[in-house]
Amino acid sequence: MAVPPLIGVSTYLEAGTRWGVWELEAALLPAGYPRLVQRAGGLAALLPPDAPERAAQAVARLDGLVVAGGPDVDPARYGAERDPRTGPPAPARDAWELALIEAALAARLPLLGICRGMQLLNVALGGTLVQHLDGHAEVVGVFGGHPVRPVPGTRYAAAVPEETTVPTYHHQAVDRLGRGLIPSAHAADGTVEAIELPSPAPWVLGVQWHPEMGEDPRVMRALVRAASGETPSGAPAETPAPARTSTPASAV
Repeated sequence: MAVPPLIGVSTYLEAGTRWGVWELEAALLPAGYPRLVQRAGGLAALLPPDAPERAAQAVARLDGLVVAGGPDVDPARYGAERDPRTGPPAPARDAWELALIEAALAARLPLLGICRGMQLLNVALGGTLVQHLDGHAEVVGVFGGHPVRPVPGTRYAAAVPEETTVPTYHHQAVDRLGRGLIPSAHAADGTVEAIELPSPAPWVLGVQWHPEMGEDPRVMRALVRAASGETPSGAPAETPAPARTSTPASAV
């Protein structure tokens, strides 16, 4: 039996988290993320914030990477003044996840960015963000939904060829695209809802919405297939992700 690909998922680091009788700092992640990885056929490994210089070592153990949703990206990361509606910075997470993205791109590791993860992917490649837009997070703390339309011929369209309604909760979006990125889905108002590196680049996709909050596993399944070295049709990929080695844990 083939070993399922190991998919790393970045996490939050939150102070004052409570469970049982405890209130402690915790590395945590909404359960929808690992559950979606598992439903899509992968093994999920959680990646708490760490020293950025360790990102390449972490990536070397993985077959694929998910950069999860979360707080706003610090506008200083893309040379912008802070809008009053931009949330507080998360410097440790920004630094760690940018390092993970850069390491994944260098290693040609399949990569999926979700919401903040898509925005950070754009920033990592030199792009900028719209710091606030209305209509994509209508009620605080409640996921909404709206349709997204795929761009024909893209990786995203190969995974999800039709217009679909997706779970959404964000108030920031892509402004100027980063180097090499193309839009692969749009909302009805024109907002870029997915970005990617086109073939023959490594499998890299970012989506503005939260697939872990819905019932459609196709985006994550496409990542898992890429991490397994397969194309969407199941044939071997032209540029498969590098195989993991059985490096002893003490070597990292």
